[in-house]
Amino acid sequence: MIFDNFKKEFIKAIKYSLPFLLMGVFLVLAFYNIDLSKAFGYIQKISWFWLLIYSAVFLFSHYIRAVRWKLMIKSIKADTSLLTIFASVIIGYGVNCVVPRLGEVYKGLFLGKWEGLSRTSMFGSIIVERVIDIFFFSLAAVISVYIYSGDLFRELTWLPLSITIAFITVFVIIFILYLIVIKKNFINNRFFSYLSNYSPRTVNFIRENFDSLIEGFSSIKTTKDLLMVIFYSALIIVVYVLNTYTGFFLFNVPTGHFTFAMAWVLMTIGSIGVLIPTPGGTGSYHILTILVLTTLYNFNSEFSAAYAILTHFISYVLFIGMTLFLIILVNRINQKKGAPREDFFSVFKSRMN
Repeated sequence: MIFDNFKKEFIKAIKYSLPFLLMGVFLVLAFYNIDLSKAFGYIQKISWFWLLIYSAVFLFSHYIRAVRWKLMIKSIKADTSLLTIFASVIIGYGVNCVVPRLGEVYKGLFLGKWEGLSRTSMFGSIIVERVIDIFFFSLAAVISVYIYSGDLFRELTWLPLSITIAFITVFVIIFILYLIVIKKNFINNRFFSYLSNYSPRTVNFIRENFDSLIEGFSSIKTTKDLLMVIFYSALIIVVYVLNTYTGFFLFNVPTGHFTFAMAWVLMTIGSIGVLIPTPGGTGSYHILTILVLTTLYNFNSEFSAAYAILTHFISYVLFIGMTLFLIILVNRINQKKGAPREDFFSVFKSRMN
């Protein structure tokens, strides 16, 4: 009994500490043999004008995400506030800066509470949103192979496998979601009845929320909406690349050899680092960004480290700062309408439905 409790607590401790251990390992690997004093020398000479431009483009890219999400949930609620959706998007990223993957939960919780929506349907739409993201980022990675001047697969031998796994994951999830939507009655009547013999409490909870989840999965109703979602998804990629490109201009160095194609490759490869479950991609983003800039484009290690440190730090400040600001702003607007204020604890109080 004592051993079992110790085992459970040990596994729990490993589960919660692993992202931070990974972060530490990646940071050590990223900055090993790099003169950080020289890297911070680049950072000290940043252009404040380009810092404003970079920050504006950064926030605009997430505003487009909010516009896309509003379109995706239009069939669930047509008059959702773009401000609350934008706030929920930023909150999701802000929370991920502290605890990886928890941001997706808070993103759905806040929007559900603020807009009076079924949070289960919100989570369904978030799953669809993530599948779309994986597909478009994988497509962007394939484009990187063609716009890179050399042999990208030979330079980054792990990239072909990563792209293949991403595409397989997308198509498997799409197939599963398709089966769930098409076979909704079968799952609701027979599959759940069978499972209830083993775990009736869990099955009853899932069954109660099953229709809302399906509503989230199938929230894109028309061809026009689908085409607009595709357009906004492609636009998100382009603006992300533009944001990466403006990052080069943060530093007071000659910019003649910086190209949009270079920014495209850097963004797509660097984004893989953000997928690794470390707080806000810390460490994993740094190591991949430095790898791309030094290996593929022959920048010196100190400039590459400076770029990774500064762009990542700006994203942290913007995500966390805007999270706190937008929670206060949306709550004040809602309180004027007689709605209660929400915070990181209150969104969990009512039952998730």
